[in-house]
Amino acid sequence: MSNVVAGPASGAAQEYAAFKVEQHGIDLIPESERKMKPSGLFWLWAGGLFNVEYLFYGTLIMTFGLSVWQAVLVIIVGNLTYGLFGWASLQGPKTGTTAFMISRASFGQNGNRLVALFNWGTQVGFEIEGVYFIVATVILLFSRYGTTLDTAGKIGVIIVAVIAQMLMPLLGHATISKILKYLGYIFIVFFALLTAFTFQRLHLSTYHEHPVSFAVWTTALVTVTSVGGLGWVENANDYSRYLPAAIPAYKTFWTAALGAAIPSVLLELLGVFAYTITTKTVGIAQLGIPQTFDSWFVVPFLIFAIIQLLAIDSFNLYSSGVTLQALGVPVTRWGAVIIDTVVCGVVTGIVLFHGNFYKYFAGFLLYIIVWLSAWFGVFITDYLLRRKRYDTASLVAERGGLYWRNGGIHWPGVIAFVAGIVGAMMWINASYDYPAYTGPISNHFPGLAGGDFSWAMGLVVSSLVYWALAGRGVRKEAAAQTPEKAAA
Repeated sequence: MSNVVAGPASGAAQEYAAFKVEQHGIDLIPESERKMKPSGLFWLWAGGLFNVEYLFYGTLIMTFGLSVWQAVLVIIVGNLTYGLFGWASLQGPKTGTTAFMISRASFGQNGNRLVALFNWGTQVGFEIEGVYFIVATVILLFSRYGTTLDTAGKIGVIIVAVIAQMLMPLLGHATISKILKYLGYIFIVFFALLTAFTFQRLHLSTYHEHPVSFAVWTTALVTVTSVGGLGWVENANDYSRYLPAAIPAYKTFWTAALGAAIPSVLLELLGVFAYTITTKTVGIAQLGIPQTFDSWFVVPFLIFAIIQLLAIDSFNLYSSGVTLQALGVPVTRWGAVIIDTVVCGVVTGIVLFHGNFYKYFAGFLLYIIVWLSAWFGVFITDYLLRRKRYDTASLVAERGGLYWRNGGIHWPGVIAFVAGIVGAMMWINASYDYPAYTGPISNHFPGLAGGDFSWAMGLVVSSLVYWALAGRGVRKEAAAQTPEKAAA
């Protein structure tokens, strides 16, 4: 049975069902169709994030030179940001619309286009990452059986991969929810088997390690943060919006936060421990995962990896579609998914044949946190200032309404967003990535030379600036929104 149940037998309600193309995009979801349960939200995120990507991220931070216990601390601290993710899931049930439509309350209908553009680029970037991994893994599988793909063969693999990636997002929320729930059960069994392989060979006492500096540790922390809770805040409400408005906030918070955090922590820890066992990897060059299992399991592992990458990419492609709508592109949700699929396929081809994926990917993870932390600081501060109330009609209005303000721009939100980005760039260390850059604060604190606190700076600076500039005005808007009006 699906976690998301169709509403009454009306035209609109019948359209929202698993394995049918979802007709809703950035419009308001009627309460009659919001039948998702908190447990459904938990399994939706758990099913997506019990994923080989998070095993890789655990291995990735070990390549920075961390000791095991430094890596464990990075994972624990970095994944506390899933509390922010839980917080970012609360607005969907209250409004029935997507994250970057709710964001209009903070930035205005036109001002919001700027941050929506940042989000669209980020979602497509993660889609390209997933497709690149899938294509490279398929090429590796062919090579294991003695077949080397030529240019035409690789292009064919890219085309098949993007079409396969498109299917769940094209069908929509109900299909994603149902499939990921059941895939979650299978993936848990799969990773239990990987854990058994790993711990049979694990002997930490024989692993020689040399702890890195605190500055390097902070770089690992920002990497975990960007792929963890803070890296998912922009997707959260796109999925929680199908919860009924009457669902208690604490249930939304905990089911979203724990559904995503539990697999992230477990798999990253498994990646750390696997790294201590062997230098032999399975996967593409520079992005392999330690082969802690027998050789007979390599092919099943790679096949499972492809399925899991397709699953996690469904989140990004679904969100990029509704974000493209929020930008103002006159296209249906499913039409936006097709557009983003084409863009993803073309860019993946360019990177595969002419780029350095590892360099681009490492830089991408460090730089996206700059805008994400700044946006989230404004977004969540606005939510608190307005006492968790929204005028939903104004959120979806093209012009006019409570959030139109100054020609469709809420300047305090835009200024705070820019200030947050500047603050984050002041304390970032991307000296080994592309493009290389080190913020001025990163080099001016004894003992923290080269440190990276970009995510914290962006969040704090944007929150404080927005509070100072918009506090009074947003409180007035909230006062005009009685609980009865907000409910209506």
